[in-house]
Amino acid sequence: MVETLGVTGLELVLLLSALGLALAFEFVNGFHDTANAVATVIYTHALPPTVAVVWSGCWNLIGVLLSSGAVAYSIVSLLPVELVLNVGSGTGFAMVFALLFSAILWNVGTWYLGLPASSSHTLIGAIVGVGLMNSFLTPDSTLGEGVNWAKVTDVGKALLLSPLIGFVLAAVLLLVMKAMIRQPALFEPPQGDAPPPWPIRLLLVLTCTGVSVMHGSNDGQKGMGLIVLILVGLAPLTFAINPTTPPETLAFVQADTGQIAEALSQAGVVDLQDDTEARGVLTGAIRRNQYDARTTAALARINRNVLTAVSGRTVPAKLQAEERREARIDMYLEAEILSRLARLNALPPGIASSTATGLRDRLKSMTFFIPPWVKVAVALALGLGTMIGWKRIVVTVGEKIGKAHMSYAQGAAAELVAMTTIGAADALGLPVSTTHVLSSGIAGTMAANRSGIQSTTVRNVLIAWVLTLPAAMLLGAGLFSAGLFLVFDVFGMR
Repeated sequence: MVETLGVTGLELVLLLSALGLALAFEFVNGFHDTANAVATVIYTHALPPTVAVVWSGCWNLIGVLLSSGAVAYSIVSLLPVELVLNVGSGTGFAMVFALLFSAILWNVGTWYLGLPASSSHTLIGAIVGVGLMNSFLTPDSTLGEGVNWAKVTDVGKALLLSPLIGFVLAAVLLLVMKAMIRQPALFEPPQGDAPPPWPIRLLLVLTCTGVSVMHGSNDGQKGMGLIVLILVGLAPLTFAINPTTPPETLAFVQADTGQIAEALSQAGVVDLQDDTEARGVLTGAIRRNQYDARTTAALARINRNVLTAVSGRTVPAKLQAEERREARIDMYLEAEILSRLARLNALPPGIASSTATGLRDRLKSMTFFIPPWVKVAVALALGLGTMIGWKRIVVTVGEKIGKAHMSYAQGAAAELVAMTTIGAADALGLPVSTTHVLSSGIAGTMAANRSGIQSTTVRNVLIAWVLTLPAAMLLGAGLFSAGLFLVFDVFGMR
């Protein structure tokens, strides 16, 4: 097995440790986010707890398997480009372990207090903290340089707006249901331990299923993105380039890189003659978000490397580990620089926007892919976490948000809105918090129903919401600097 992966015995130990920690993050994620998917069916007695968590876990699995990978790529694109490219180095190890330990520590703490905190906020805060510390410790960098602030802003807007959307839409939906559905039992709270009438029970099970699928499709990708980075860094022979890339993709990449090479040649661009220099120029341009003539010259060099790697091939190149890693670096850099130049309408003369975006998408598919076994492992970790830690969050969601017990209609409205909101974010490749979307949706139904809201619970949830990002940033920055000390000064890694 070690020979097949192209790693040493020590690297295999590190690989398994990192993968175990990534799956532990998803396991803890199950305490928080997945527990929200089963809160309404358990609290309303539509399904017994054991059946509900197994049912939700199965549909989370399906959601993960159906996921596109767009959210996973969004998470990875938040990281400084030099850390993404060198994830197999000592610095890369420090980054991965800092991110995962930060997220796990905060999630376990808020779960213990019964607070529906956001795993999305936690992971993204840790990423920003690592990026800030990396720029602080880099001699030729200013604080904050290298963090993809444009992407952070997009993700931040999604995380900020989605709970507000959940609150308003769930309130409106409940009022619409009251106006249109003439079934009084739907708007009553659970009576003892008796299950609801079967039409209501079916509705609640369906909404639970929808939220579970959407949650698996969105939240499951966050851990998958980190696992892919770990695999690429520690086992590049197997995972640096997608081994299942179809021949037609390689043909398109060859045609697109050929067109770009011709356009740059006709424009009189003289490419740099050193691969290391060219990669450094592109990395610096991405980190500083500044592009000039040297950027174009470096792009010409890297584009030529990619063209050489794919020319005349109908299957991914059979390269040695280091060659495969270098090919991935060149493909990743070209995809990133083309994406940013296209967004700024700053592509070099002769390069069509359609060519740049098409090549970018194909290079991403070759350098960022999620093996099926990773999806299955993440789904199982989410499901197991839900089965073990669901009760604290379910009690908070079901009993402690509103002053009155949640009715069947309130649970269904909140979950319908959560399912739709998460699905829309997934289609846009944006990570959102299942916890906050559903909790705010239930609060919205309580407000619309004039049931009253428990200020203490809402205050605690808001405090956790506000503190999660800065706390995770501090944890990420502190653990990253501590990790650098360990890998460089204690273990002697480079």
